[in-house]
Amino acid sequence: MLAQNGQVDARVLPHIDEITAWRRDLHQHPELSYDVHRTAAFVAKQLRSFGVDDVVEGIGRTGVVGVIKGRSTDSGLCIGLRADMDALPIVEDTKLDYASSEHGKMHACGHDGHTAMLLGAAKVLCETRAFNGTAVVIFQPAEETGAGGREMVEDGMMEQFNIQKVFGMHNLPNMPLGQFGVRAGPIMAAADVVDITIRGKGGHAAMPHLCIDPMLVAANVITALQSIASRQTDPMESVVVSITSVEADSDTYNIIPQVIKLKGTVRTLSKAVQDATEGKIESLVKHTAEAYGAEAEVVYKRDYPATVNATEEASFAAMSAMQVVGSERVDDNFVPVMGAEDFSFMLNERPGAFIFVGNGSSAALHHPQYNFNDDAIQYGCSYWLTLIESAMSGS
Repeated sequence: MLAQNGQVDARVLPHIDEITAWRRDLHQHPELSYDVHRTAAFVAKQLRSFGVDDVVEGIGRTGVVGVIKGRSTDSGLCIGLRADMDALPIVEDTKLDYASSEHGKMHACGHDGHTAMLLGAAKVLCETRAFNGTAVVIFQPAEETGAGGREMVEDGMMEQFNIQKVFGMHNLPNMPLGQFGVRAGPIMAAADVVDITIRGKGGHAAMPHLCIDPMLVAANVITALQSIASRQTDPMESVVVSITSVEADSDTYNIIPQVIKLKGTVRTLSKAVQDATEGKIESLVKHTAEAYGAEAEVVYKRDYPATVNATEEASFAAMSAMQVVGSERVDDNFVPVMGAEDFSFMLNERPGAFIFVGNGSSAALHHPQYNFNDDAIQYGCSYWLTLIESAMSGS
């Protein structure tokens, strides 16, 4: 029976302790990028123990896919549910009993929770099979770096498993427990990277008139780039340009360097703004350098595209969440987040939706004191079950 009237699915509750134990085990053994061999083996072992109809490893290098058939598959429908498995290169500072046993590696984004919740939903789906169609559970590596979502798509996952729609979920710190946020259209930003090289004329720091100081150029470039958001983009649009690294080819007090290298990130929600921003960065950097007699090179790389929810699927995701927690606890016009997600590659291939689930009061994502809130497990698992059984109702 589906979760009704804003209540979590009762079938999940007997498994909460076990799912929590999985989550904490994963938290204690974090792995990075594609090097998620222990995590993937753990996932595959659990899926087989549930009686998943088919478990395929090595999709997108180290991804795991499980196929769960309903009591009937006459509908021909096949829906993918995705969780990410990788951790971050962060030294944990939580003092938890189950804190990371791998120094310099930490589940600081809640992927341990995402994996555990999808495993919990898979277990109940296998026990009940109360749907007409096929559910495909996707456990993805390298969300943080490496674009594992793209790798799984390019490995032919959608075609191999006949996935017609795909859904993802991420926890959100300081969104109250038992709340969800989703919207049609862009919900997370595209993430691009930019490398800027400024070449001047080095020399003695006491004789700047004999030099072309690339540090001065870099300072003006950094300032000028902020005008893209504040003065060159429609205020109703969203764009972030952040320079995050400045590196000189000398490291002393009395030398004006020859070369300065800048690194940064650009976040946008639409391709039009993305295209315009790339052009503006190129123009601003080169003209600023020229004004000081220096030279500049800009290398702009488009990385993760914007995460764009399909209208129908976003509405369906919202309705599924409402069945779990009630309509008053689901924001179906959630303000987009300027972080990025490589689930975007899957949404570029199939219609679907990405939703946020509340993590309650906690440290921010990617913070050394962050921890996934185990009290969110019941809501995430219930959402997955409701989504599958509502989308493929009947026997």
